[in-house]
Amino acid sequence: MDVDYRTAFDLAPVGLCLSRNRGIVDCNQALCEMFAAPREQLIGQTFQVLYPSADEYERLGARMAPILNARGSYADDRIMKRATGELFWCHVMGRALVPGAPHEAGIWSFEDLSEQRPVGAELTPREREVAARLLDGMTSKEIGKALAISHRTVEIYRARLMRKYKANTTADLVHKLIAGA
Repeated sequence: MDVDYRTAFDLAPVGLCLSRNRGIVDCNQALCEMFAAPREQLIGQTFQVLYPSADEYERLGARMAPILNARGSYADDRIMKRATGELFWCHVMGRALVPGAPHEAGIWSFEDLSEQRPVGAELTPREREVAARLLDGMTSKEIGKALAISHRTVEIYRARLMRKYKANTTADLVHKLIAGA
């Protein structure tokens, strides 16, 4: 039996996207539904349209480039933005298609985590980055290293998150982040 790869791409149960220089070259129906945007609105745009802020788009692109160079792939959970402006948690995985040129061409999958992990309090871009790494079980020192900031700065952001979520411990904060409380 011949496989129609275009149909498989279009009907995949997760959002799929082909990229070139961090721009969207092609995407499937699941991605369009997830981001509440028609295909024509996404094709030709940079991934920045999927991020809560331009700053997060730039910072994440710079941080993932060396990882893509070293491993050829990258994955994380992050807060993304639908065309409606709604923020949601998303698991993103990607593979560079050109070794040594991480952003030149790639394939990316997106999985909507909003049912398991609703977005709760209004968070700043840096708070979203710290929250995502807390959910990965990272320590302040590990988060600081990953974000190229001091662990003391991470502790300040964690304290802000704890106040916003009315959490008494880091474990309580993680629980509330997952629950979106």
